[in-house]
Amino acid sequence: MTRTITLLALVAVCACSKTPAGATTANAATPAAQAPATPPAGALLGPEPPKPVPAQLPEVLARVNGEDVKKAEFDRAVAALEARNGGPVPADQRDRILREVLDQIVSYRLLIQESRTLKIAAEDAEVDARIKEIQAQFPSEDAFKQMLTARKTTLDQVRADIRQDITVQKLIANQIADKVAVKPEQVTDFYAKNPDQFKQPERVRASHILIMVPKGADEAAKTTARTKAADILKDVKAGKDFAALAKQHSQDPGSAQNGGDLGFFQQGQMVGPFNDVAFKLSPGTVSDLVETEFGFHIIKVAEKQAARTVPLDEVRPQVEQYLQRMNREQQTDAFVDGLKAKGKVEILI
Repeated sequence: MTRTITLLALVAVCACSKTPAGATTANAATPAAQAPATPPAGALLGPEPPKPVPAQLPEVLARVNGEDVKKAEFDRAVAALEARNGGPVPADQRDRILREVLDQIVSYRLLIQESRTLKIAAEDAEVDARIKEIQAQFPSEDAFKQMLTARKTTLDQVRADIRQDITVQKLIANQIADKVAVKPEQVTDFYAKNPDQFKQPERVRASHILIMVPKGADEAAKTTARTKAADILKDVKAGKDFAALAKQHSQDPGSAQNGGDLGFFQQGQMVGPFNDVAFKLSPGTVSDLVETEFGFHIIKVAEKQAARTVPLDEVRPQVEQYLQRMNREQQTDAFVDGLKAKGKVEILI
């Protein structure tokens, strides 16, 4: 629950995050990367079905210590969720998802009320800085405005939401700050008890240059692309800098700016022909042209890592961050549960 509580006030903008700059691992959106498997429909449903949510919702869905949770607020949260997921709430999961959204709104309202009680506030400068961060994620002001329209909100509403979100974050930090620290022995204990979490299969780090062939292209277009790729390959074989050639010629937007670097990937993360060639090449060597559904690739392998168990010293910071995040979520859940216990929450649907 807490993973979404502190973001709920930003439902109007939470769908606008981008792949971090420089994210060129196999998980980035780059041609050759395989799409992750999709869990079967209904796999996330609990053992007991949630209470059905009426098709026609009343104007007030709940009351939190006498404050109404209105349908408009709920609709806005659902619209943002659907925008983030790229489609409507699945019919077979509607009741579960909508109940979770309502619970998050109720929990968030309790946090807002508590921050008012404790006189915690956000400064104007903090709000302005957050607005600028969000706007910077969009290529233009028009694109930002289109996002607001799509999420059925306004800049004033986003500003108000951000102010509340910062306030809630301060409240949570004040209440649980001394409860989230992780001791060194906890990191060691977690590592020892979860050995499978640190097993790493064979990996390859490679770069590529891609000359794309559009889907449905005719033979003439394929020949043109193949010829261009072959000319680049000649330059590579002649000793020209691979990264410079990738920046100049590669049509993979996810890696070209980084000299074609895809980072490390393991077996099965790339499409078949690309995967097979990359794992056969020796470090420092370059492939011939490799044809995939995306076009023609030139692959250069930089490094190979055999399957291994990653040592604790290498992953200690990540384990500590993970445990801190788990502590933070558990403590926030406990704090919210306490607010529910001492308050009055009425669910009206």
